[in-house]
Amino acid sequence: MLISTRGRYALRVMVDLAEHRSEGYIPLKAIADRQEISEKYLESIVVLLVKAKMLDGVRGKGGGYRLTRAPGQYTVGSVLRLTEKSLAPVPCVEQEGCARAAECRMLPLWQGLDRVITEYLDGFTIEDLMRQSEPGNDYVI
Repeated sequence: MLISTRGRYALRVMVDLAEHRSEGYIPLKAIADRQEISEKYLESIVVLLVKAKMLDGVRGKGGGYRLTRAPGQYTVGSVLRLTEKSLAPVPCVEQEGCARAAECRMLPLWQGLDRVITEYLDGFTIEDLMRQSEPGNDYVI
């Protein structure tokens, strides 16, 4: 499993909007400038997020994007599943009716890995990612 730039940038957009949610609708240009990401590329990402009702968008003067829910209600896994289409470590984990499933010795391994990945990514929220960047939360032993 390799997370694409689309998935990583979608998370950055969500965190940016969460951090600036008190400002109302945030123009895409402001997000692009702060995150140092092409505005054109971000357009394709926010379209996915709006269609999934993770973001609300308004056009025109004073327009932009904002989260539709509180940052703690979005899991990292939900954002990545939307942008990546699949987080499965191998294709057969998601296939129904694999001809070799009954005799495959590796299938339980891949299913277990898939569960670990899902539980791990669903264990983090956008709010958690916001807290990691706050001053004082960078202490390392």
